[in-house]
Amino acid sequence: MHLAGVNEAYPAQGALPAEAGRPVESRVNASVEELSALYHDGYRCFVRVAEAITRDPEEARDAVQEGFSNAFRDLDRFKGRGSFEGWVWRCVTNAARMSRRKSRFRVFAPVREPVAEPGRPAELLEQIGSLPERQRLVLFLRYFADLPYDGIAEALDVAPGTVAATLNAAHRTLRRQLEEVEDD
Repeated sequence: MHLAGVNEAYPAQGALPAEAGRPVESRVNASVEELSALYHDGYRCFVRVAEAITRDPEEARDAVQEGFSNAFRDLDRFKGRGSFEGWVWRCVTNAARMSRRKSRFRVFAPVREPVAEPGRPAELLEQIGSLPERQRLVLFLRYFADLPYDGIAEALDVAPGTVAATLNAAHRTLRRQLEEVEDD
């Protein structure tokens, strides 16, 4: 299977509409309505990426709620230095990361095995799940959230070159792992 199969294995269901990344007027005037529209239009996409971080569907939903709650609380802090969508993604990914850190200290943290769904090969799910967190997150933001490199960089607070290098490393690792599976 080639990496192009990632898009086939994980169709962009619930992906954000193209206009979601459009500039918010003057960026300083980000409104509750725009945040609400982003939540409504992209909820499933945010949950999918949060689940890639937390590895638990319930924690993922909680992280999305927490991320949007933080974004709402801090709307006045958004200064317009980047895209509004990227800023919200950062709020959600930070909430998911925090949730993951907290769950490591729980004695009875649920363990969720990847479940193959129609059109999603179990091997691919397993291999994506085995990637380091940053590679997995960049992969999900690129192919499931359909964010451009600049949007991913903004969401993760890294340079676009770091996004490119991380995505390249994820592709290389997946390609190698999937070739090993095919050889078996």
